[in-house]
Amino acid sequence: MGPRDWQMMVVLVVAGMGVVAAGGAEFAYDGFGGAGLALDGMATVTPAGLLQLTNDTDISMPKGHAFHPEPITFRRPTAASFSTTFVFAIVSEFLDLSTSGFAFLVAPSTDLSTAMPSQYLGVFNGTDNGDARNRIFAVEFDTVRNPEFEDINNNHVGVDVNSLNSSAAAPAGYYDDEADGAFRDLSLISREPMQVWVDYDAWNTEITVAMAPARRPRPKRPLLSKRIDLSTVITDTAYVGFSSASSHVLVKHYVLSWSFRLGGGDAPALDYAKLPKLPRIGPKPRSKALTVALPIATTATVLAVVAIGVSLLLRRLRYAELREDWEVEYGPQRFAFKDLYDATGGFKDKFLLGAGGFGTVYKGMLPGPGGAEIAVKKVSHHSRQGMKEFVAEVVSIGHLRHRNLVPLLGYCRRKGELLLVYDYMSNGSLDRYLHGRAADEPVFLDWAHRLRIIRGVAAGLLYMHEDWKQVVIHRDIKASNVLLDGEMDGRLGDFGLARLHDHGADPHTTRVVGTMGYLAPELMRAGKATALSDVFAFGVFLLEVACGRRPVEEDADDDAGDCFLLVDWVLGHWRNGAITGAMDPRLDSEYDAAEAELVLRLGLACLHPSPEARPSMRQVTQYLDGSAPLPELPATYMPSSTFAGTDRYQPLFDSWSVRQTAAAMSAATVSDIGLSGGR
Repeated sequence: MGPRDWQMMVVLVVAGMGVVAAGGAEFAYDGFGGAGLALDGMATVTPAGLLQLTNDTDISMPKGHAFHPEPITFRRPTAASFSTTFVFAIVSEFLDLSTSGFAFLVAPSTDLSTAMPSQYLGVFNGTDNGDARNRIFAVEFDTVRNPEFEDINNNHVGVDVNSLNSSAAAPAGYYDDEADGAFRDLSLISREPMQVWVDYDAWNTEITVAMAPARRPRPKRPLLSKRIDLSTVITDTAYVGFSSASSHVLVKHYVLSWSFRLGGGDAPALDYAKLPKLPRIGPKPRSKALTVALPIATTATVLAVVAIGVSLLLRRLRYAELREDWEVEYGPQRFAFKDLYDATGGFKDKFLLGAGGFGTVYKGMLPGPGGAEIAVKKVSHHSRQGMKEFVAEVVSIGHLRHRNLVPLLGYCRRKGELLLVYDYMSNGSLDRYLHGRAADEPVFLDWAHRLRIIRGVAAGLLYMHEDWKQVVIHRDIKASNVLLDGEMDGRLGDFGLARLHDHGADPHTTRVVGTMGYLAPELMRAGKATALSDVFAFGVFLLEVACGRRPVEEDADDDAGDCFLLVDWVLGHWRNGAITGAMDPRLDSEYDAAEAELVLRLGLACLHPSPEARPSMRQVTQYLDGSAPLPELPATYMPSSTFAGTDRYQPLFDSWSVRQTAAAMSAATVSDIGLSGGR
């Protein structure tokens, strides 16, 4: 930065953090010790001077934000150009798995308390994503592919305007000027520092984004270039900073240094000599002296023996497993990694069935004559703490035997990774049949098939909750976890989140897991999963199957940006005396009206805000097979606002819960009533 850059500016020098220009028009942080950033959530500054947006230990505050403390006046009197550069690193315990990424953003306020974690990066939520009133510009560095945002892959950079549906996106990488501009891929989760340059040319209304490994010069060709007039997006006065959020895989997001300039010219250059060091991951590297001395001390014969040994070792490492003494008793339920590796063709992409926040699933064929088709789910496990108990529960759940449950055949364990082995279901998930896109939508499911699937899943849950030797809580009941076998019968699968406890004992789960839209209100408040929170999710599942719509959808016809809520949809039809009007229009009235009404009303009954007033799964199966009548819901006044908490439906259910309990006592055994009210 030359002398002319500082003319007409008053400059404040702060020890350990670089320079900040008066008025916030220009600043530079070479490390963040004593920087005085505006932080919230998980964001913190480490003793080494690193800005840490998220961590891998604290899940109580799943978002982190860090802003330059002073607002910046972008309109002087017209929208001004700006330039910023920063060095970041994403550090995960696993090089091939990460939570969602982070974003640089310009926002009208530092208050992002309504933003959601996980794929929303702590910037937007399911309601305001895409709302022009957000007035937020961001550049995202995302490590998870989210189909709802039309992400291009799980390692990309995107330019976002009021939405996580990027206006422009590209795979992470840079154009190498030392190799005639050849494109070089970069892995955002490589744990290596990378530098980013973001510039906005107000005159040409053009945004450019470039990146490269830290300490390399800025590439001549940018990674992204997009013409967007930010004068209609950024408010006159706004804040600049970073946002990130955690998910099921806990990761650390670091910013090492950062500079910004408003007006013409590049952001101040970063001083690489002052970059704080990232914490070391894994064991210390081997001594270089030892590495050099060994080849010198060995003879040609020894070198030949070593070469053979290395070849054998590499083969062994490929199939390496993690085994401990306490696993001996689980021998019959444990698979050899080599068998799973060979069954899935080395876990190649052509065998990939799907990927999500909890891991990836591959199709395989067990070796040997008559080998069975299997599905192998690779799940990360970031700590040895609790692994023994987790494996014990997995093996116990593997003993479940019911025609409407996908059999969990066993497991295999490697360092930092758990592999769960299931029977392969040839017809895929129910979700595809209800919500499949036009390109791959399978055969349409008529009402008879849907009702048979509903009854089958209910029977499987009854077995898990009451008829097995222990209580098994699934914790993630939804259409995508219901698989269809060769006869199109529904089977509840994916027990990766399931927990079990003895009958009459109190479950000890305290972490909120599952899928938004299916979570019971008491689970969101206290994090305690029970069989009755499974009943709540099953109620949502009933409405989803009958109506053919997801629990929460973006309402394209609503100018206010509100979401479509399936519960409101069904309740509205019920209040108008025509509840079957909520049925899937694709059924074209080809269904039994009494059966449809029963399923819809039962779905509402399962969604009671008070767990004790919900039916048990035994009562649910009795209602579905007609052996007990379903009590009527009272015609009570309902507010017109959208579902936002448990208080909304209390007037509706208060009087019904008394009648429901009385009716249930006449149709169920004493044991049944005790289970539905006291678990």
